[in-house]
Amino acid sequence: MIYPDKLVRDRIPELIRADGKECEVRILNEDEYRVQLNRKLEEELQRYLRSGDVTELTGMAEVLKALVSTSNMTADEFQELCRQKRERAGGFEKRLLLVSVSEP
Repeated sequence: MIYPDKLVRDRIPELIRADGKECEVRILNEDEYRVQLNRKLEEELQRYLRSGDVTELTGMAEVLKALVSTSNMTADEFQELCRQKRERAGGFEKRLLLVSVSEP
């Protein structure tokens, strides 16, 4: 038996069972959920960095949505925060690399 002890998408147990296998799951409390979401975000980031495949970013997007929801913030509120930050500091379209900063 495999005991992965990791956060999985909602339909994974259903898909495992449809494949003729058995699995055990439990529902996490809020604190456990946040810890596991952070672990999953790191896992998804590593998967993307190894492959360079942009489709791997979909996993990160799902984890980010879940993390936002744990903060009692709506997706619209989060998008507004993103818009405000972009307005204040800009995006990344210019591909700028800060090489140094010095005091006069």
